[in-house]
Amino acid sequence: MFDVLIAQDMPWDRIAVWQVDERVAPDGDSARNAGQLVDLPCRVELMPVTDADLVGGARRYAAGLPERFDVVHLGLGDDGHTASWPPGNPVVDSAAACEVIGEFNGFERMTLTPGVVNAARARLMLTYGDTKAAMVQRWLLADPELPVDRLRRDGTWVILDPAAAADLPDPSPR
Repeated sequence: MFDVLIAQDMPWDRIAVWQVDERVAPDGDSARNAGQLVDLPCRVELMPVTDADLVGGARRYAAGLPERFDVVHLGLGDDGHTASWPPGNPVVDSAAACEVIGEFNGFERMTLTPGVVNAARARLMLTYGDTKAAMVQRWLLADPELPVDRLRRDGTWVILDPAAAADLPDPSPR
């Protein structure tokens, strides 16, 4: 997706990209999402996950956020999480803009909260793979047990590959 985006004729000097979530890991660690953003020809605001004071770093990151995002890009985990909102974690009810959560899938993480993500003009959910099919179906059927169900549906675009859409009803007329 980023390769296609970079190839577009865009006013890159007027574009800023902010991370939605990130693993707490050293700079350059392959587990970090930041590595996907290094080639973008625009301003990139990385989450301060290497700060000694992570909670303070999250507050500072939140203080610098734009009033409202135009688009927030998300994925869907095979456990129903998005934006590092783990199942059962209170971050989905946080009034803060950015939070540090405990360990999730092997890493402590920093994430924007549902209030910030849902306030964006649009959300883009890009999901692929057969391990996501059951969660896609449960999410679209509004399963309140899934963290992704906290995502505002109005203004959310969902792009699925055939494998991720495999458990959805066939939309073709019969």
